[in-house]
Amino acid sequence: MTSSTSPAPASVAIIGGGPAGLMAAEVLSQAGVRVDLYDAMPSVGRKFLLAGVGGMNITHSEPYPAFVARYAERAQAIEPLLQGFDAPALRQWIHELGIDTFVGSSGRVFPTDMKAAPLLRAWLKRLREGGVVLHNRHRWLGWNRDGSLRVTNPEGELALRPAAVLLALGGGSWARLGSDGAWLPWLQAKGVQTAPLQASNCGFEVSAWSEVLRSKFAGAPLKNIAMTVDNLPPRPGECVLTECGVEGSLVYALSAPIREQINRHGQATVLVDLLPNKPLEAVHKALGKPRGSRSMSKHLSGQLGLEGVKAALLRELAPGGHFNDMALLAQAIKALPLTLVKARPLDEAISTAGGVCFEALDEQLMLKAVPGVFCAGEMLDWEAPTGGYLLTACFASGRTAAQGVLRWLSR
Repeated sequence: MTSSTSPAPASVAIIGGGPAGLMAAEVLSQAGVRVDLYDAMPSVGRKFLLAGVGGMNITHSEPYPAFVARYAERAQAIEPLLQGFDAPALRQWIHELGIDTFVGSSGRVFPTDMKAAPLLRAWLKRLREGGVVLHNRHRWLGWNRDGSLRVTNPEGELALRPAAVLLALGGGSWARLGSDGAWLPWLQAKGVQTAPLQASNCGFEVSAWSEVLRSKFAGAPLKNIAMTVDNLPPRPGECVLTECGVEGSLVYALSAPIREQINRHGQATVLVDLLPNKPLEAVHKALGKPRGSRSMSKHLSGQLGLEGVKAALLRELAPGGHFNDMALLAQAIKALPLTLVKARPLDEAISTAGGVCFEALDEQLMLKAVPGVFCAGEMLDWEAPTGGYLLTACFASGRTAAQGVLRWLSR
């Protein structure tokens, strides 16, 4: 391999071409700074494009206090980023790219064509016109002993000495798209405080389904249910039974408390309400009606509409004796205990928790242990449910970190 030194020490190097890195590149280039953006993949924005499959949910329209609360224990750290670039500002930015948006029935915000590719194309065109230089197939490998950035490409190895560095390397999910978490030990070696990467917005496994449930109902949707864990308010929604557990939007929304309960106790008990629109008393009353010669399956179907995958899950999880005691059976229908033992593999998760702790950063997202190096996006230690919250915070953190770089350069 050959080695060369960056000829432009006044430039800023951005490592990572996802939403956070690209937004940082835009802010810096518009301020007149030369930007070289390096990405390990053959093209930038690959996970962004994947997120757009089935509909590009860019942000959410709910009121600001509720929006901020979605970041849970990291809300206090994320709110200052959103104050500089919240959901309405993100929508306006998209409109300025020539892409219209609309609010769906759930409050989620989408481009009118529901696609990510046109937005990314328009954005990259503006970045290139602004002078941003994209270096694809350039993988960052940490620092050389002399403090320069070690970057490899198909032609060899580069030793870069930019005026500032902005890391936007993603978390640890979907490694094939570039987010592999390989950067963690390099930052730890610099004394940067980090938290282990963990799956977020992910599916979970049970110890084992019965062969009947697995063979007949794996892949079946559980619609119009509610779930709760750790005494949280029941959350309505839907999920899917898999061959080894459960996944889907309702499970993703509860993934953080489920994961933390598993971390603490080795397993998590989720309570499933199979009929959230019927109070316990109504369920008990319906079950108490005479069923004559009808089977319990027919009785559940006729009185409560409980059949298919819901009835199968009830049979799977409720003790056999409950089917002879209508009070106990009603309670099981309203709070069916589902024991989950582990998250699905990190690389399957939509996003990750863990990464660079906010305590390791100043208010401009610069690493306290490595002056002149800034971090943004999913590599920071925060998480949020799906619904546009992940992307919004990535965009906002990219802008904040870039503004921090500008202050650093003008110091």
